[in-house]
Amino acid sequence: MESWVRPLARVLLALLGLILWGAAAALVFGGAFVILTYKNYKSFFWDCFLLVPGWLAIASAFLLLPTGALAICISTRNSRYQQGTFMYLLVVLLCLEASSAILAHIYADRKSSELNHTMGHLFHQYNGTYSHHPGTRAVDIIQRQLLCCGVHNYTDWAEAAASRHVHTGNIYAPESCCKETYSDCTGNMHRLEQLFQEGCLRKLGYRLQFVLGYVFWCCVVVGCLEMLAAISNGILLKHRPFQDFRILDSATFS
Repeated sequence: MESWVRPLARVLLALLGLILWGAAAALVFGGAFVILTYKNYKSFFWDCFLLVPGWLAIASAFLLLPTGALAICISTRNSRYQQGTFMYLLVVLLCLEASSAILAHIYADRKSSELNHTMGHLFHQYNGTYSHHPGTRAVDIIQRQLLCCGVHNYTDWAEAAASRHVHTGNIYAPESCCKETYSDCTGNMHRLEQLFQEGCLRKLGYRLQFVLGYVFWCCVVVGCLEMLAAISNGILLKHRPFQDFRILDSATFS
């Protein structure tokens, strides 16, 4: 049995080294997507802790590059120093990825409920007259980028007008609700074909769930691959015992 276990471990380790390089690209993409989502819509989040799983994923990705290279080197020639360093990097990576996965899972649930409050507050405070106000600008940006209108749907703007006792005949939504194909759109809610009708809460919540879920599953899958690499490396270590050390016999010193 030992005659084929060692060659199999070598081949598997070389293959896992290449896969870990590909996994690094996947983690960079996921981490960057989380960071960009926060930076584009940070007005709708209470704190910046959403960045933590993203940066942890990127840190893991950079560590995966030398780890994958070591896996390939170990598969071609055994080196105690390389194998020890490889095991150490795997432990560090598992810690980083476990932290990123746990935080992504927690924030996916917590931030979704938080969005409902923060988005409702900003949309309620919206004032199109002061377009340079940070809250007003944030609302216009999210409606243009996500192609949405209102918190839950376009009728939120009619309810907002009613709460302010606005009775001007026609009710208008912000022009950021207008579809780009209609250059003459003024936000008139009697011309619904010119407006986006889906709410921003659902779209941003879906995007957040997607990016955090992507990071979570990337970390889980990469962690499993790393465990497999650790087992393969352990098999090679087992079949090559330490030759530089000997058990001392007390009779030698008598």
